Amino acid sequence: MNYSKPVSHFPNPIGPYTARHLAPPNLANTARIDGLMHDGKLYLSLNDAIALALENNLDIAIARYNLNIADTDVLRARAGAQILGVNTGIVQNTPGGGVGGLGSQVGSGTGGTTLGAGGAGAGAGGLVGSTLGLPQPFITSFDPILTGNYQSDHATFVPTSPFQGTYSGTTTANFNYIQGFHWGTNLSVGFNNTRTTTNSGFTTVSPALNSGFQFRLTQHLLQGFGLAANTRYITISKNNRELSDVAFRLQVITTVDQIENMYWDLVYAYENLRVKQESLTFSEKTLSDTKKQVEIGSLAPIESVRAQSTVAADQQALTVAKTNLQLQQLLVKNALSRTLHDPVLAGAEVIPTSTLEVPADEQIQPTEDLVNDALRHRAELVESRIQLNSQETSNKAVRSALLPTLDLFAYYGGSGVGGSQNPANVCQTPDQPFCASATPNPNFSQSPLAPSTGYTSTLNQLVNSTAPDKGLGLQLNIPLRNRAGQATQIRSELEYRQLEMALQQTENKISIEVRNAQFGVEQNRASVASAQAAVDYAKQSLEAEQKKYQFGTSTTTAVLQNRSALATAESTLLSAMAAYEKSRVELDRAVGTLLDHNAISVDDAARGQVTRMPNVPYVAPRKDLPSTTPSIQPQQ
Repeated sequence: MNYSKPVSHFPNPIGPYTARHLAPPNLANTARIDGLMHDGKLYLSLNDAIALALENNLDIAIARYNLNIADTDVLRARAGAQILGVNTGIVQNTPGGGVGGLGSQVGSGTGGTTLGAGGAGAGAGGLVGSTLGLPQPFITSFDPILTGNYQSDHATFVPTSPFQGTYSGTTTANFNYIQGFHWGTNLSVGFNNTRTTTNSGFTTVSPALNSGFQFRLTQHLLQGFGLAANTRYITISKNNRELSDVAFRLQVITTVDQIENMYWDLVYAYENLRVKQESLTFSEKTLSDTKKQVEIGSLAPIESVRAQSTVAADQQALTVAKTNLQLQQLLVKNALSRTLHDPVLAGAEVIPTSTLEVPADEQIQPTEDLVNDALRHRAELVESRIQLNSQETSNKAVRSALLPTLDLFAYYGGSGVGGSQNPANVCQTPDQPFCASATPNPNFSQSPLAPSTGYTSTLNQLVNSTAPDKGLGLQLNIPLRNRAGQATQIRSELEYRQLEMALQQTENKISIEVRNAQFGVEQNRASVASAQAAVDYAKQSLEAEQKKYQFGTSTTTAVLQNRSALATAESTLLSAMAAYEKSRVELDRAVGTLLDHNAISVDDAARGQVTRMPNVPYVAPRKDLPSTTPSIQPQQ
């Protein structure tokens, strides 16, 4: 829905005055999860995990509402109303998966930073502009306002003199139309009607009809003149709508970063469990062989005790690895679903179908090129530039408010009178009071009843110049010291300069993040190479020690020690490979190309429906999956 467009009077005349109700949020998981379930297990490739996050992750779902909320501010601004601001905070309530480099985000948590007409944040803990609350020229509603008033009064009196009537009735029907325009022009049209009835002899006409209208135009000449002062909310609301798009993109980047880190944590936990299981199997076999040799007397009993101790240690390590895998599976399912109330999903194992892979040849892009890409792509910098533009727009309105008020106004109107001759004001018989007196009351007519003037004739007098009312004038208001206006204007300028400095600080911080991320990739790649060499050495050492053991020149303790060293080296290699994969994700995030490199559509995230599958590069499919594994999206 595009909530920046109003509800029209047509075909429903009361449409603009009828509340629109939103459907409750859909808390059911998308069908994609069911398609990945097989035999009570959830088989996930990295591409599948990202697609599920775009559809189901609650952080993205919560941030998605901000797009429509920003639309409502555009609608308010087009009506001339003051905008309420938008939320550009990053929602990070999904546990699991460390996300690096979020210090440069605008705001933090679900509260985030609210940006209004001139308010702007920069950086975590950000500089929040406050010109939204500062005095600025008043804007008349751009939406026409029609007001009406109808009132009927009837009163009866106890006369205390012969000149007072005994009753009076008044009916009023007034209408007014006002509208403001973008140049600081205000239009108002008033139309008033009164009908008065009385039996007082001192009223010539009863019932009396009085009508009047006035058309008035007022133009601000100093304060509030021009488009800049009167359309600032429209400009800022459009900027904030664009800012909401950028903030949502940043939310998607943050969540995808988190999901990829969680996935590699899951892969590490899965592979680490395999290593611990192999270590336990080996130690149990060694224990069995040692017991047999102790029984025939070829080994001392202490060797059996040492082997039993190794088995116990490997069992404890396996328990830790198993519970860690269960935790990672729970975190992944929580991040990729809207609810875990489905018992099948809640109890399902998550099987990663993508595995860690370090490319043999990796192209190293020059650091300066990466930094330049980051300065073009990072959403935080786009946000800061949009905020600067909004602050500059607000500054123009604040400078307008510094001026005196000088308004040119012109008006034209007219009035009309009608009604019927008051019978109490006409001498029809000599016995009426005052009619037979020597000095007749001049308030009474000696003529018969005059013909009445109807409402149509009364209205005709408004436009035929019978009683015109027209004028032209200037209204000037000068605050002699104007200290409040000076303080407001200089504060607005200071906040603008502050945001410029914050923008430069953000650029510097991003440059450091990019360099640090590139260093991380290089270091982790070297760690993988080192860990791989350690694994190769541990394998060869174990093989040599086993051969010596077969010829009786080694001990069970030495063999188990070498097997333990191999398990440690394999776990270290897995950890180094997971850190390497995470560092590549962090480099893409730092440069701002994470979505582009993974072929992720922000439009799909905004709709909550993936139409184009993500495609993460340098990810290898696992080859040890059972043949019953459901089809997985191809990896590159």
